Amino acid sequence: MGNFTMNGFLLLEFSATAELELVHASLFLVLYVVALTGNLLIITATSMDSSLQSPMYFFLKHLSFLDLCYISVTVPRSIYNAFTQSGYISLGECIVQCFAFILFAAAEMSMLTVMSYDRYVAICLPLRYEIIMDVRTCVHGVIGVWISAVIIGTMHTAGTFSIHFCGSHIIHQFFCDIPQLLKLSCSNEYIKELGVSCFVAIMVFLCVSLIVMSYIQIFSTVLRMPSAEGRAKAFSTCLPHLAVVILFISTSFFEFLKPPSDSPNALDILLTIMYTVVPPTLNPMIYSLRNQAIMAALRKVFQMRKSDLFC
Repeated sequence: MGNFTMNGFLLLEFSATAELELVHASLFLVLYVVALTGNLLIITATSMDSSLQSPMYFFLKHLSFLDLCYISVTVPRSIYNAFTQSGYISLGECIVQCFAFILFAAAEMSMLTVMSYDRYVAICLPLRYEIIMDVRTCVHGVIGVWISAVIIGTMHTAGTFSIHFCGSHIIHQFFCDIPQLLKLSCSNEYIKELGVSCFVAIMVFLCVSLIVMSYIQIFSTVLRMPSAEGRAKAFSTCLPHLAVVILFISTSFFEFLKPPSDSPNALDILLTIMYTVVPPTLNPMIYSLRNQAIMAALRKVFQMRKSDLFC
């Protein structure tokens, strides 16, 4: 890697060997294409098919958009750095990357919480579902997701970059990771950011608590259903969302539980990939492979495109 200036940082290479670095970049490229394709297919299906206009698919479309944004914050830049063999990132680019990463991560957490409420109303209050989850409520839910995410992203980024950085300016990660940036701070200036982190942790705890309470009520209601067919239908709409929630929350905990390392090993990189790359890549598969309505909508979209080509 080239030299850095006081106006920027150096990001970690996957490997000191150029050949292995290209292998890692190629793997990232494949995962990014898979995530891009899967999420775009869900967005296309839920936008074009008139039968997929319920609140559940409305929120799913926005979740897919967030997944696209979330993975696009870190992976393309990492691929570019690997192919150009330059890990330099300017201070301005680092600030933007940190803000975008926290923004989309917080928005995804909030969106999963809103989606759990939607499933709670659909299963536990089916007769009032259309009244409670009307268009206005859905739009307000998405607006609330973005407002909360902007607030958290702004606070986190401002708290991080209000400190002064000392030392080598080498970030031991493939993107501008806030825990790694805090390790470069002078003296105890990171105390401000710790306050913001505590606030974010409380917000995450509230979101997780609401999701857990929603699913306790959902499973309690489903298990009391007399019809086996009704239970199967209810589980088929809830289990994909629950799987996505568990995947995102469990992988995100690595960010908080994994101590920043001065010399990260392969396990550290793998854990980071688990919460930055894996969720947006697997989410479309979890939803599309288990959802017959989405698969049917995609088949109709491809049939329309095929007929247009032959016309």
